[in-house]
Amino acid sequence: MKGISAKARALLRGLLHNASIRRENKRNGIFVLVSILFMVVCMALPTGFEGASQATGGERARGKIVEVNNDRLISMGPVRQGEQQLEVEIRSGRFKGRVFPSSNNLMGKMELDKIFALGDSALVVLSLSEDGGVRYAQVIDHYRTGKTIFLCILFFFFIIFIMGWMGVKIIITFVFTAVALIHILFPAMLRGWDPIFASVVMVTIITAVIIFLVGGLTRRGLTAFAGSMGGVLLTSLLAFFFTYWFKIHGAVRPFAEALLYSGYSHLNLAHLFISGIFLASSGAMMDLSMDIASAMDEIKRQNPDISRLNLIKSGVSVARHVAGTMSTTLLLAYSAEYTAMIMTFIAQGIPLENVINMVWVSSEVIHTLVGCFGLTLVAPLTVFAGGIILGGERAPAER
Repeated sequence: MKGISAKARALLRGLLHNASIRRENKRNGIFVLVSILFMVVCMALPTGFEGASQATGGERARGKIVEVNNDRLISMGPVRQGEQQLEVEIRSGRFKGRVFPSSNNLMGKMELDKIFALGDSALVVLSLSEDGGVRYAQVIDHYRTGKTIFLCILFFFFIIFIMGWMGVKIIITFVFTAVALIHILFPAMLRGWDPIFASVVMVTIITAVIIFLVGGLTRRGLTAFAGSMGGVLLTSLLAFFFTYWFKIHGAVRPFAEALLYSGYSHLNLAHLFISGIFLASSGAMMDLSMDIASAMDEIKRQNPDISRLNLIKSGVSVARHVAGTMSTTLLLAYSAEYTAMIMTFIAQGIPLENVINMVWVSSEVIHTLVGCFGLTLVAPLTVFAGGIILGGERAPAER
């Protein structure tokens, strides 16, 4: 009789567990559809890129360089100055097949100049006259649109091939993040929204979508979301304090000052710099919080009777090991931004104290260390949230 009773209990637990999985899958499916719908709506919003050609009286097209004349170029060591005289054949649009003369002016700055060779594909802007003819053809840069699309398709195929259905969710989160930034966050800041407030709101939305798509609408996902958002909010406060304490004006990022002279003098560049700190580190925070939440959830599943205190202790042990490498990962990820700058200072023999007090270096120190500081705070916050959310008694179907 006891054996039959035990089998019946096991069967009941299995049925309840399967029902719980079906309910979870249904919730996740609905959430995926809602996320895709929201993404499609966002893509329909204007960004500011639309209508740029009409505003400048130009038309963009793909062209091929069919003739190059470098007689007016002067070489000065590794850089060149002067003018390249080009002939470009239009390969797309209504002027396809026509050949136009163009010029490529080089200023002697390698980060801005581009050199064209015979047979190169180029992005061409055709300046139109009032009668619809071509007044001038300006070669902008090498044409990379097709290569970019190919790389994206290859990446998506690789993710789906390796990760399966989870890869589809990853692609959705990837595209969703890009669309949210380009179609919502950046235009909102240009329209006058405070960069810190706008970024916090957008990071909250992105974090929710990514974590609940990947982790599911579960206690595990809620734990990861709580820990990640706690880290983002604390990082934003730390970034605000240290930016003003170090007297960083914010115009330390490429094109930041150019924004002010583009008709957006209302922008607070210091706040824009601050928002960039926690925006850049939010991805690593999501990663860390999800790792810790998943580990704690698995511990609870394998040992349903574990106490809340012991679950927190186990979470602390996991968090120490994971956070120990994540801070270094963030440092290495940021280091590429200022490698050439530091190497230049070393090559010129500038004293270390001078380097430390330069605004460009101080801004990178704040960006890196505050990001790592926030990343470290995510660990205890996620563990604490996991102790509260995951540490309680579960229904038999959840065990």
